[in-house]
Amino acid sequence: MSDLQALILGFLQGFTEWLPISSTAHLAVALHLFGLSESQGMGAAFTAVSQLGSVLAAVVYFRKDIADVLLRPAGSSAEPDRADRRLLMPVIIGTIPVVVCGVLLKDAIEGPFRALHVIAGSMISFGIILAVVEKKAKRTRRLGSIGVWDGLAIGIGQAFSLMPGASRSGTTITAALACGLERATAARFSFLLSLPAITGAGLYELVKHREAIVAAQMTRPIILATIMAFIVGWATIDFLIKFLRRHPTYVFVWYRVVVGVIIMALVMGGLL
Repeated sequence: MSDLQALILGFLQGFTEWLPISSTAHLAVALHLFGLSESQGMGAAFTAVSQLGSVLAAVVYFRKDIADVLLRPAGSSAEPDRADRRLLMPVIIGTIPVVVCGVLLKDAIEGPFRALHVIAGSMISFGIILAVVEKKAKRTRRLGSIGVWDGLAIGIGQAFSLMPGASRSGTTITAALACGLERATAARFSFLLSLPAITGAGLYELVKHREAIVAAQMTRPIILATIMAFIVGWATIDFLIKFLRRHPTYVFVWYRVVVGVIIMALVMGGLL
């Protein structure tokens, strides 16, 4: 993998990780076009490890929220958008489904689920679900109203993101909107909820494939991709939070459907 390819993949990772459009789909297509999918056989590992750059971007961006969740006493503020320790349990409970499903479905996730036609189908179907929820949801609740049952429901949504092409931010934002959260609040909690799972997956893949990464001379490309993912990821988070305060998610729905159809057509035509 060249430095330019690594930077392109890092850009895609950082740009698509936090938007509800599936980073896995974009990286899978890019890896295929670069001829790296089968020749190196580490698509899932590269994706998971480079996600750590996106995770660090979220940690830096939401550092005040994270500090409040860990340190601020529950109910210590009357501000409806201020996080406190009450959010800790919803995040913990919401992380359990993705961990359990990730362990049980690991072989499928890293194998047949990563087929491009499956990814395309996931992009389309979960995009349509987001559109339906966007149209029907009330979207009135703020961050301070999130409870354990909300965490579980959104966590189940996160478990569906294990299907490549579904999009972690897409499924969790969809579930959060279905729970009645405001759009920006839905994205904010979605990102907080995703941090434990993405961090764990990235560190696991890094440890598991460390020897293969070194042997395949992937250390430098992964470092470059991770740095790029951090820079672009921070900017993308800032953009999405501000965008969702004023606009619905339909632009992402249309993007998912169009790109999913294009990928499916290219696969069926033997071009991918």
